[in-house]
Amino acid sequence: MKIRKDKKRVKRICSKSLKIAVGSGLAIVAANILGLKYDIFAGTITLLTILTTKWETIRLSLYRVVTFLFSVVVCFLVFNHLGGGWLEYGVFVLIMVFFCEAMGWGATISVNAVIGAHFFTEADFSWQFIVNELQLLLIGITIAVVLSLYSNNRGTQKKVLRDMQYVEERLQEILTHMASYLRKEPLKHSVWADINELEAKVKDYIEDAYEYNNNSFSNHPEYYIDYFEMRLLQIDELHSLHYEMKKMQSMPKQAEVVAEFMDFVTESIGKMHALDMQLERLYAILEQMKQEKLPQSREEFESRAILYHVLMDLEDFLLIKKRFVDNLDEKHRNETFIK
Repeated sequence: MKIRKDKKRVKRICSKSLKIAVGSGLAIVAANILGLKYDIFAGTITLLTILTTKWETIRLSLYRVVTFLFSVVVCFLVFNHLGGGWLEYGVFVLIMVFFCEAMGWGATISVNAVIGAHFFTEADFSWQFIVNELQLLLIGITIAVVLSLYSNNRGTQKKVLRDMQYVEERLQEILTHMASYLRKEPLKHSVWADINELEAKVKDYIEDAYEYNNNSFSNHPEYYIDYFEMRLLQIDELHSLHYEMKKMQSMPKQAEVVAEFMDFVTESIGKMHALDMQLERLYAILEQMKQEKLPQSREEFESRAILYHVLMDLEDFLLIKKRFVDNLDEKHRNETFIK
């Protein structure tokens, strides 16, 4: 798991570094061709604007435009009326930082501080110089946005779909092992280890789903985030389910009925349309257990009580999935999870 995360991190760093290097150079060239003053600043703006995802970069670019207008007004009021000393620059920074932080736009402070330094140095508030600064800003953020659009989002989506299939298969294996445990069959794997391993992977997959979401312009990309978060909740129920089963001192005859129900759930783990049938069968089993003769020993009583809790955990397991499915749009509801 750590190796996988390290590879992802290195890949992201390499991609971001390449975009920043190319983008900064292009921004400087563009500003130089237009004959703008402080042309190198356009490259700096690109460097500070390119982020990991498309939406982050676009949002930051919009914030830069808004705070640029604010900074120009503050520069005019402070430098043109109070003078051009260091104290006035400090007043400008104070006002600008307070505004940006109050708005939650702290990432724009560095660029605005440099813009203020340009006005402080030039003491020029003509339209020509304001347009010069605006052009530097627009060149920098435009190149940043364009480069941020180039991401292998289709490849990321394919990987997310593969991860969904992997989660389904692992859930099937874990539930199969649990059913085998109820049948007193020997297990070749540690169920605890399997659950913990899957839980760690799903948390990693949630990060990938968020990355895809923030790099996507398609409708409902949050579907994948919701999906993995739903599976994470189900895995938490598996922890509780396995914990209850391990407390059983003996296996009453009803254990086979529960094992068969777990097999039934396992068969449809990747389907969206079998939930009502599964819940109906679960409630029928619970009703049947109420009609059973009372246990004859304390050990049997405790085992049947635990078995009842196992069924309650299975109900929660299914209801988590049902809440997820009920919130889906028609397009996703007609699909299976496994692609």
